[in-house]
Amino acid sequence: MNPTRFWHSAAALAIFGMFTSAQALTNPPIRMAQGIEYMCGGKSSAEAAFMQTVAPRWAATFEFAVSRGKPGQFPSDVKVVVRDRYSGRLVMETATGSPFMLARLDPGAYEVEATLAGITLQQPLTVFNGLSAKAQFVWPSNVDFAAAMGLPRAEQQASVRTGN
Repeated sequence: MNPTRFWHSAAALAIFGMFTSAQALTNPPIRMAQGIEYMCGGKSSAEAAFMQTVAPRWAATFEFAVSRGKPGQFPSDVKVVVRDRYSGRLVMETATGSPFMLARLDPGAYEVEATLAGITLQQPLTVFNGLSAKAQFVWPSNVDFAAAMGLPRAEQQASVRTGN
């Protein structure tokens, strides 16, 4: 066996392995809403780490959670509305199914509403030029999200199955 050929093959495999593993972790897509760029992500631990790493490069970071939620669970279908704090003008309206959302908002004062299962939380957000602003939305764990979303509760599902 030719040792040179072995090392060339091993080097080729190593380079191929680095290329494929780097391609496996892709950035979440950047989207647009009312002319504002935004990115949602954080469903996996690697994606959450990525979002936290790049957050300082974005003007605004939004985090969504349920108080005392189980690890790995996050709110889905959160409707986000950003308005100018003083004029009430709509700046951005979108929905996210991820625990993090980053947005390239212009410097200014905003009111941000996040709605999950019909329950709206509101926070002010001030974005300064060159600095990243952050807003966290945490819904209480005692809210009956199934009822608020119109989903059948466990006892209703059981009665449907048994015919009672």
